[in-house]
Amino acid sequence: MKWLSLPLLLSATLLLAQNVNYEQDPKWRVPEGAAAKKNPLAEKADLAAGGRKLFKRNCVECHGEAGQGLKKAADLQLAVVQEQTDGTLYWKVTNGNPDHGMPSFSGLPELQRWQIVLYLRSLGRSDAGQ
Repeated sequence: MKWLSLPLLLSATLLLAQNVNYEQDPKWRVPEGAAAKKNPLAEKADLAAGGRKLFKRNCVECHGEAGQGLKKAADLQLAVVQEQTDGTLYWKVTNGNPDHGMPSFSGLPELQRWQIVLYLRSLGRSDAGQ
């Protein structure tokens, strides 16, 4: 019986840590041209592993290990995030949202930012942690 309660406790802990109340900032508008931008690495899914390393180094503190969104940060697993275009995600990573504590990562090379977008796509799938 003790072993059955451990998974329930872990699930409850993760749910409490997840930012399920995340709402997009309506003022954080992405320019139309930027939203339409295509990921030059889109056909190279294997490069998402590098994006995962970059995510762990730069994003985990606010977004959590699984992208669940800690504190006020976006839950990157939510459909409202996953339905955004690659260009939109790239623009947001590049420019940040200083009004809401999201730093700009424009200092990272362009292809590394696209790798992060590749990894963000995996967060909406059940195999994201692999």
